[in-house]
Amino acid sequence: MNSSSSQTNTNAGASPFPAARFIKEIGRGKKGARSMSREDAHQLYDAMLGGRVSDLEMGGILLAMRIKGESVDEIAGFLAAAEVHTNRLAMPPGALAPIILQSYNGSRQTPNLTPLLAMLLARGGAPVLIHGVTTDPGRVTTAEILLAMGIAPVRSHGDAANGFERRQPVFMPIDALSPSLAALLALRSNLGVRNSAHTLVKILQPFEGPALRLTSYTHPEYLAMLSEYFSTAAPHERGDAFLMRGTEGETVANAKRANQIEWFHGGERTVLVERQAPVDDFPDLPEASDAATTARWIEAALEGKRPVPQPIQDQVRHCLQVAAEIRARGQG
Repeated sequence: MNSSSSQTNTNAGASPFPAARFIKEIGRGKKGARSMSREDAHQLYDAMLGGRVSDLEMGGILLAMRIKGESVDEIAGFLAAAEVHTNRLAMPPGALAPIILQSYNGSRQTPNLTPLLAMLLARGGAPVLIHGVTTDPGRVTTAEILLAMGIAPVRSHGDAANGFERRQPVFMPIDALSPSLAALLALRSNLGVRNSAHTLVKILQPFEGPALRLTSYTHPEYLAMLSEYFSTAAPHERGDAFLMRGTEGETVANAKRANQIEWFHGGERTVLVERQAPVDDFPDLPEASDAATTARWIEAALEGKRPVPQPIQDQVRHCLQVAAEIRARGQG
């Protein structure tokens, strides 16, 4: 692990970080605020994750950024700092690069089929890492469905490696992967709104080598910002990314309608899947969205007793093809 757990108040023994000059620039409202340089964003976020920013300044920073919105340079600086405060995972062996799914939303209205996507990818030979939250009041999480299928969350590198070797999806809670980011995510309960950490976890790349990130967005402004980030600012050596509108925030294709999926690789953008009109007559989705019912339906789909929705089949195919290309590219 590269850092200790972040605290919301200044860590004892750590030199306090004076954040006033940053707040002065970003805290002037949506029209008057100025964005930070990538270097300043990195410096500030590193101090936030390291517990060197006071509670008062922390609240000011998070709310100012919530109102202003993140620039591409700020996201790049924040993410570079966040990855220093994240457990790096060793690259699993094999012909396919790891595939990273993030799961911080779960589902409220429709069954959460992220575990089905993860199981199909793992069955196809890809090391699959899912990181996210284990519970979310009012929602059914990926972790809860996987647990109902007999796959428990892991908290250590060794357990993660064992899961990859068994060709099972590995779910690692964010507080095990990055306690510092988890602490910032938890501030939502205090402030009542999301903060930049909720964007960063969706583009986090914790492997030591290149991997494929599946990234989702909900609001259109994040489509523009993340598209620019992956096109101009994302380090190419960290791998590729798929970007799509989330299904209730999850990175699994909508069973009733193919979402547009864009592939970002080497600064280029390729549309892999075009957005399609809804198909309302798909006959065989789970009757309820609770974890147990969804788990049994996914198990039946994996056994061939239920049809896998075509948009998810297409998503799996593209993921496996690109994961093979990334691995081959790294070995060339």
